[in-house]
Amino acid sequence: MTALSIRPATSDDAEAIWAIIEPVIRAGDVFALPRNMVRDDAIAYWLGGDHIPFIAEENDEIIGSYYIRPNQMGGGAHVANAGYATAQAATGRGVARAMCLDSLDEARGRGFRAMQFNFVVSSNVRAAALWRSLGFAEVGRLPGAFDHPALGSVDALVMWRAL
Repeated sequence: MTALSIRPATSDDAEAIWAIIEPVIRAGDVFALPRNMVRDDAIAYWLGGDHIPFIAEENDEIIGSYYIRPNQMGGGAHVANAGYATAQAATGRGVARAMCLDSLDEARGRGFRAMQFNFVVSSNVRAAALWRSLGFAEVGRLPGAFDHPALGSVDALVMWRAL
């Protein structure tokens, strides 16, 4: 078995990234993105703008993707933000942990001084626990900020850590 490797994503990875993020978007329970978002818009979001995208591969198969970007412009540009998605078949194998650790290194190497997650859905307890285990603190809670498709209004967490 080949070890997990993480590399910058290219437009050639778009189909594999779509295969990973489409089920997450459709489920509507962790990303604050429209559940009916079409492929081209999702790929433009994930790979475009100020996003710096990466993919995680194992045995030449793309099993995860993340991006980093400045959390804000101007005076807030020294704080990174990130988004992560793991292929459903790879869940529970440490892919998200590896991607987060890589993103922290990438952010640090690009001169960011902290990382902030603006909108961690509180019902996504696995992700929140993972982020806490990697040194993120809950610095804010937005009551009822996320309209979960099964649970109704749930809180969103703001999580932060220094780099």
